[in-house]
Amino acid sequence: MVGRSGAVAALLASAGVCSVALGGPGCRELPRLDADGTAVMEVAEVSAPVSDPWPTNSGKIDHSKALTTIVFGSCARSDRPQEIWEMINSAKPELFLFIGDNVYVDIPNRNPGAADFAPKYAELAAFEGYQKLRDSCPILVTWDDHDYGLNDAGKEWQHKGHAQQQILGFFGEPEGSPRWERDGIYASYVTGPEGKRVQVIMLDTRFNRDTLDRVPGERPRGRGPYVATTDTSKSMLGQKQWEWLERVLSEPADVRILGSSIQVVADEHGYETWGNMPHERQRLYDLIAKTGANGLVAISGDRHLMEISVERQGVPYPIWDFTSSGFNWGSGEVSDPNQHRVGPVLRQPNFGVIRIDWEKADPEILLEGRGDKGQVLTSATVKLSELKAKPAPAQ
Repeated sequence: MVGRSGAVAALLASAGVCSVALGGPGCRELPRLDADGTAVMEVAEVSAPVSDPWPTNSGKIDHSKALTTIVFGSCARSDRPQEIWEMINSAKPELFLFIGDNVYVDIPNRNPGAADFAPKYAELAAFEGYQKLRDSCPILVTWDDHDYGLNDAGKEWQHKGHAQQQILGFFGEPEGSPRWERDGIYASYVTGPEGKRVQVIMLDTRFNRDTLDRVPGERPRGRGPYVATTDTSKSMLGQKQWEWLERVLSEPADVRILGSSIQVVADEHGYETWGNMPHERQRLYDLIAKTGANGLVAISGDRHLMEISVERQGVPYPIWDFTSSGFNWGSGEVSDPNQHRVGPVLRQPNFGVIRIDWEKADPEILLEGRGDKGQVLTSATVKLSELKAKPAPAQ
């Protein structure tokens, strides 16, 4: 656990308040006169966005430069070769996002305990390709069920506190970071100059997630075990994370990458998805509209496949969900229905690349899925002007 002074600084930072004594950025000192007329320095919040501390054991990022290349991936079994790191490094990422199942704690032990976490992270650390990436660019993370510790687990998982300490420790979470004290590992990061500012939001869809509704009786062939719930009291994120998310979505940014370990848009397959709780997904869409959080693209993992989906109904603007899952899970046919799919769906080793072209008059975001030989598997280009809520019609 962090020290008291660090925890205080972290809590201040997470609330959008900075401390002069602690050297907080984005603050200014204001004089106040004490009762005896002595000038006392106070701190006032200014408009600069609040960012969680960046990790300490991976490459650094130049916050004065516009971010142009983000690479992400998920579902990396450490008991198998991970040759895909060579292609990931060749993409020259300025930032890498690990969005869940970064290790598999519950393989081969399907009923893992606290002692099963550290050996899996040690296996990941031993891959030379991962070491090269770690030394060259920042790595931001969230988890899914298998690095959380148990297949499809939610808030009921007994080792979630230990899992939190393990993932944050391995990926270099700074002492004093509010993530050590949060009810989950959700976090938000901001980089880049004004006008080219990128916000990365990493959600936690595990720590406070309520149980999912299961298919009654025998499930349909080729479909997962879950159905959409009608119980609107169930939560995907938990109230504290929802309140935090509203704050960070209200912060200024030009492009926002929303990292969700499970798919946001696709929902017909019957496995884990935001569609398991339709009221929570609509709450997400409504919150994007309420906060005026333009420029948002979602990324997701979990499914051991690659596809791009887009939702155009009931949203403030088209919500793109770029799914990249499966570093080393082999290949096979995919029969999952998805009415929102754009382009192919593929089950083979893959990773995702996001390129932002700031030089165009209307900046473009290229979503490009690649295979383990560097080949392009799928792609889509989104203009930044398309990711803006349309004004309400005049009454």
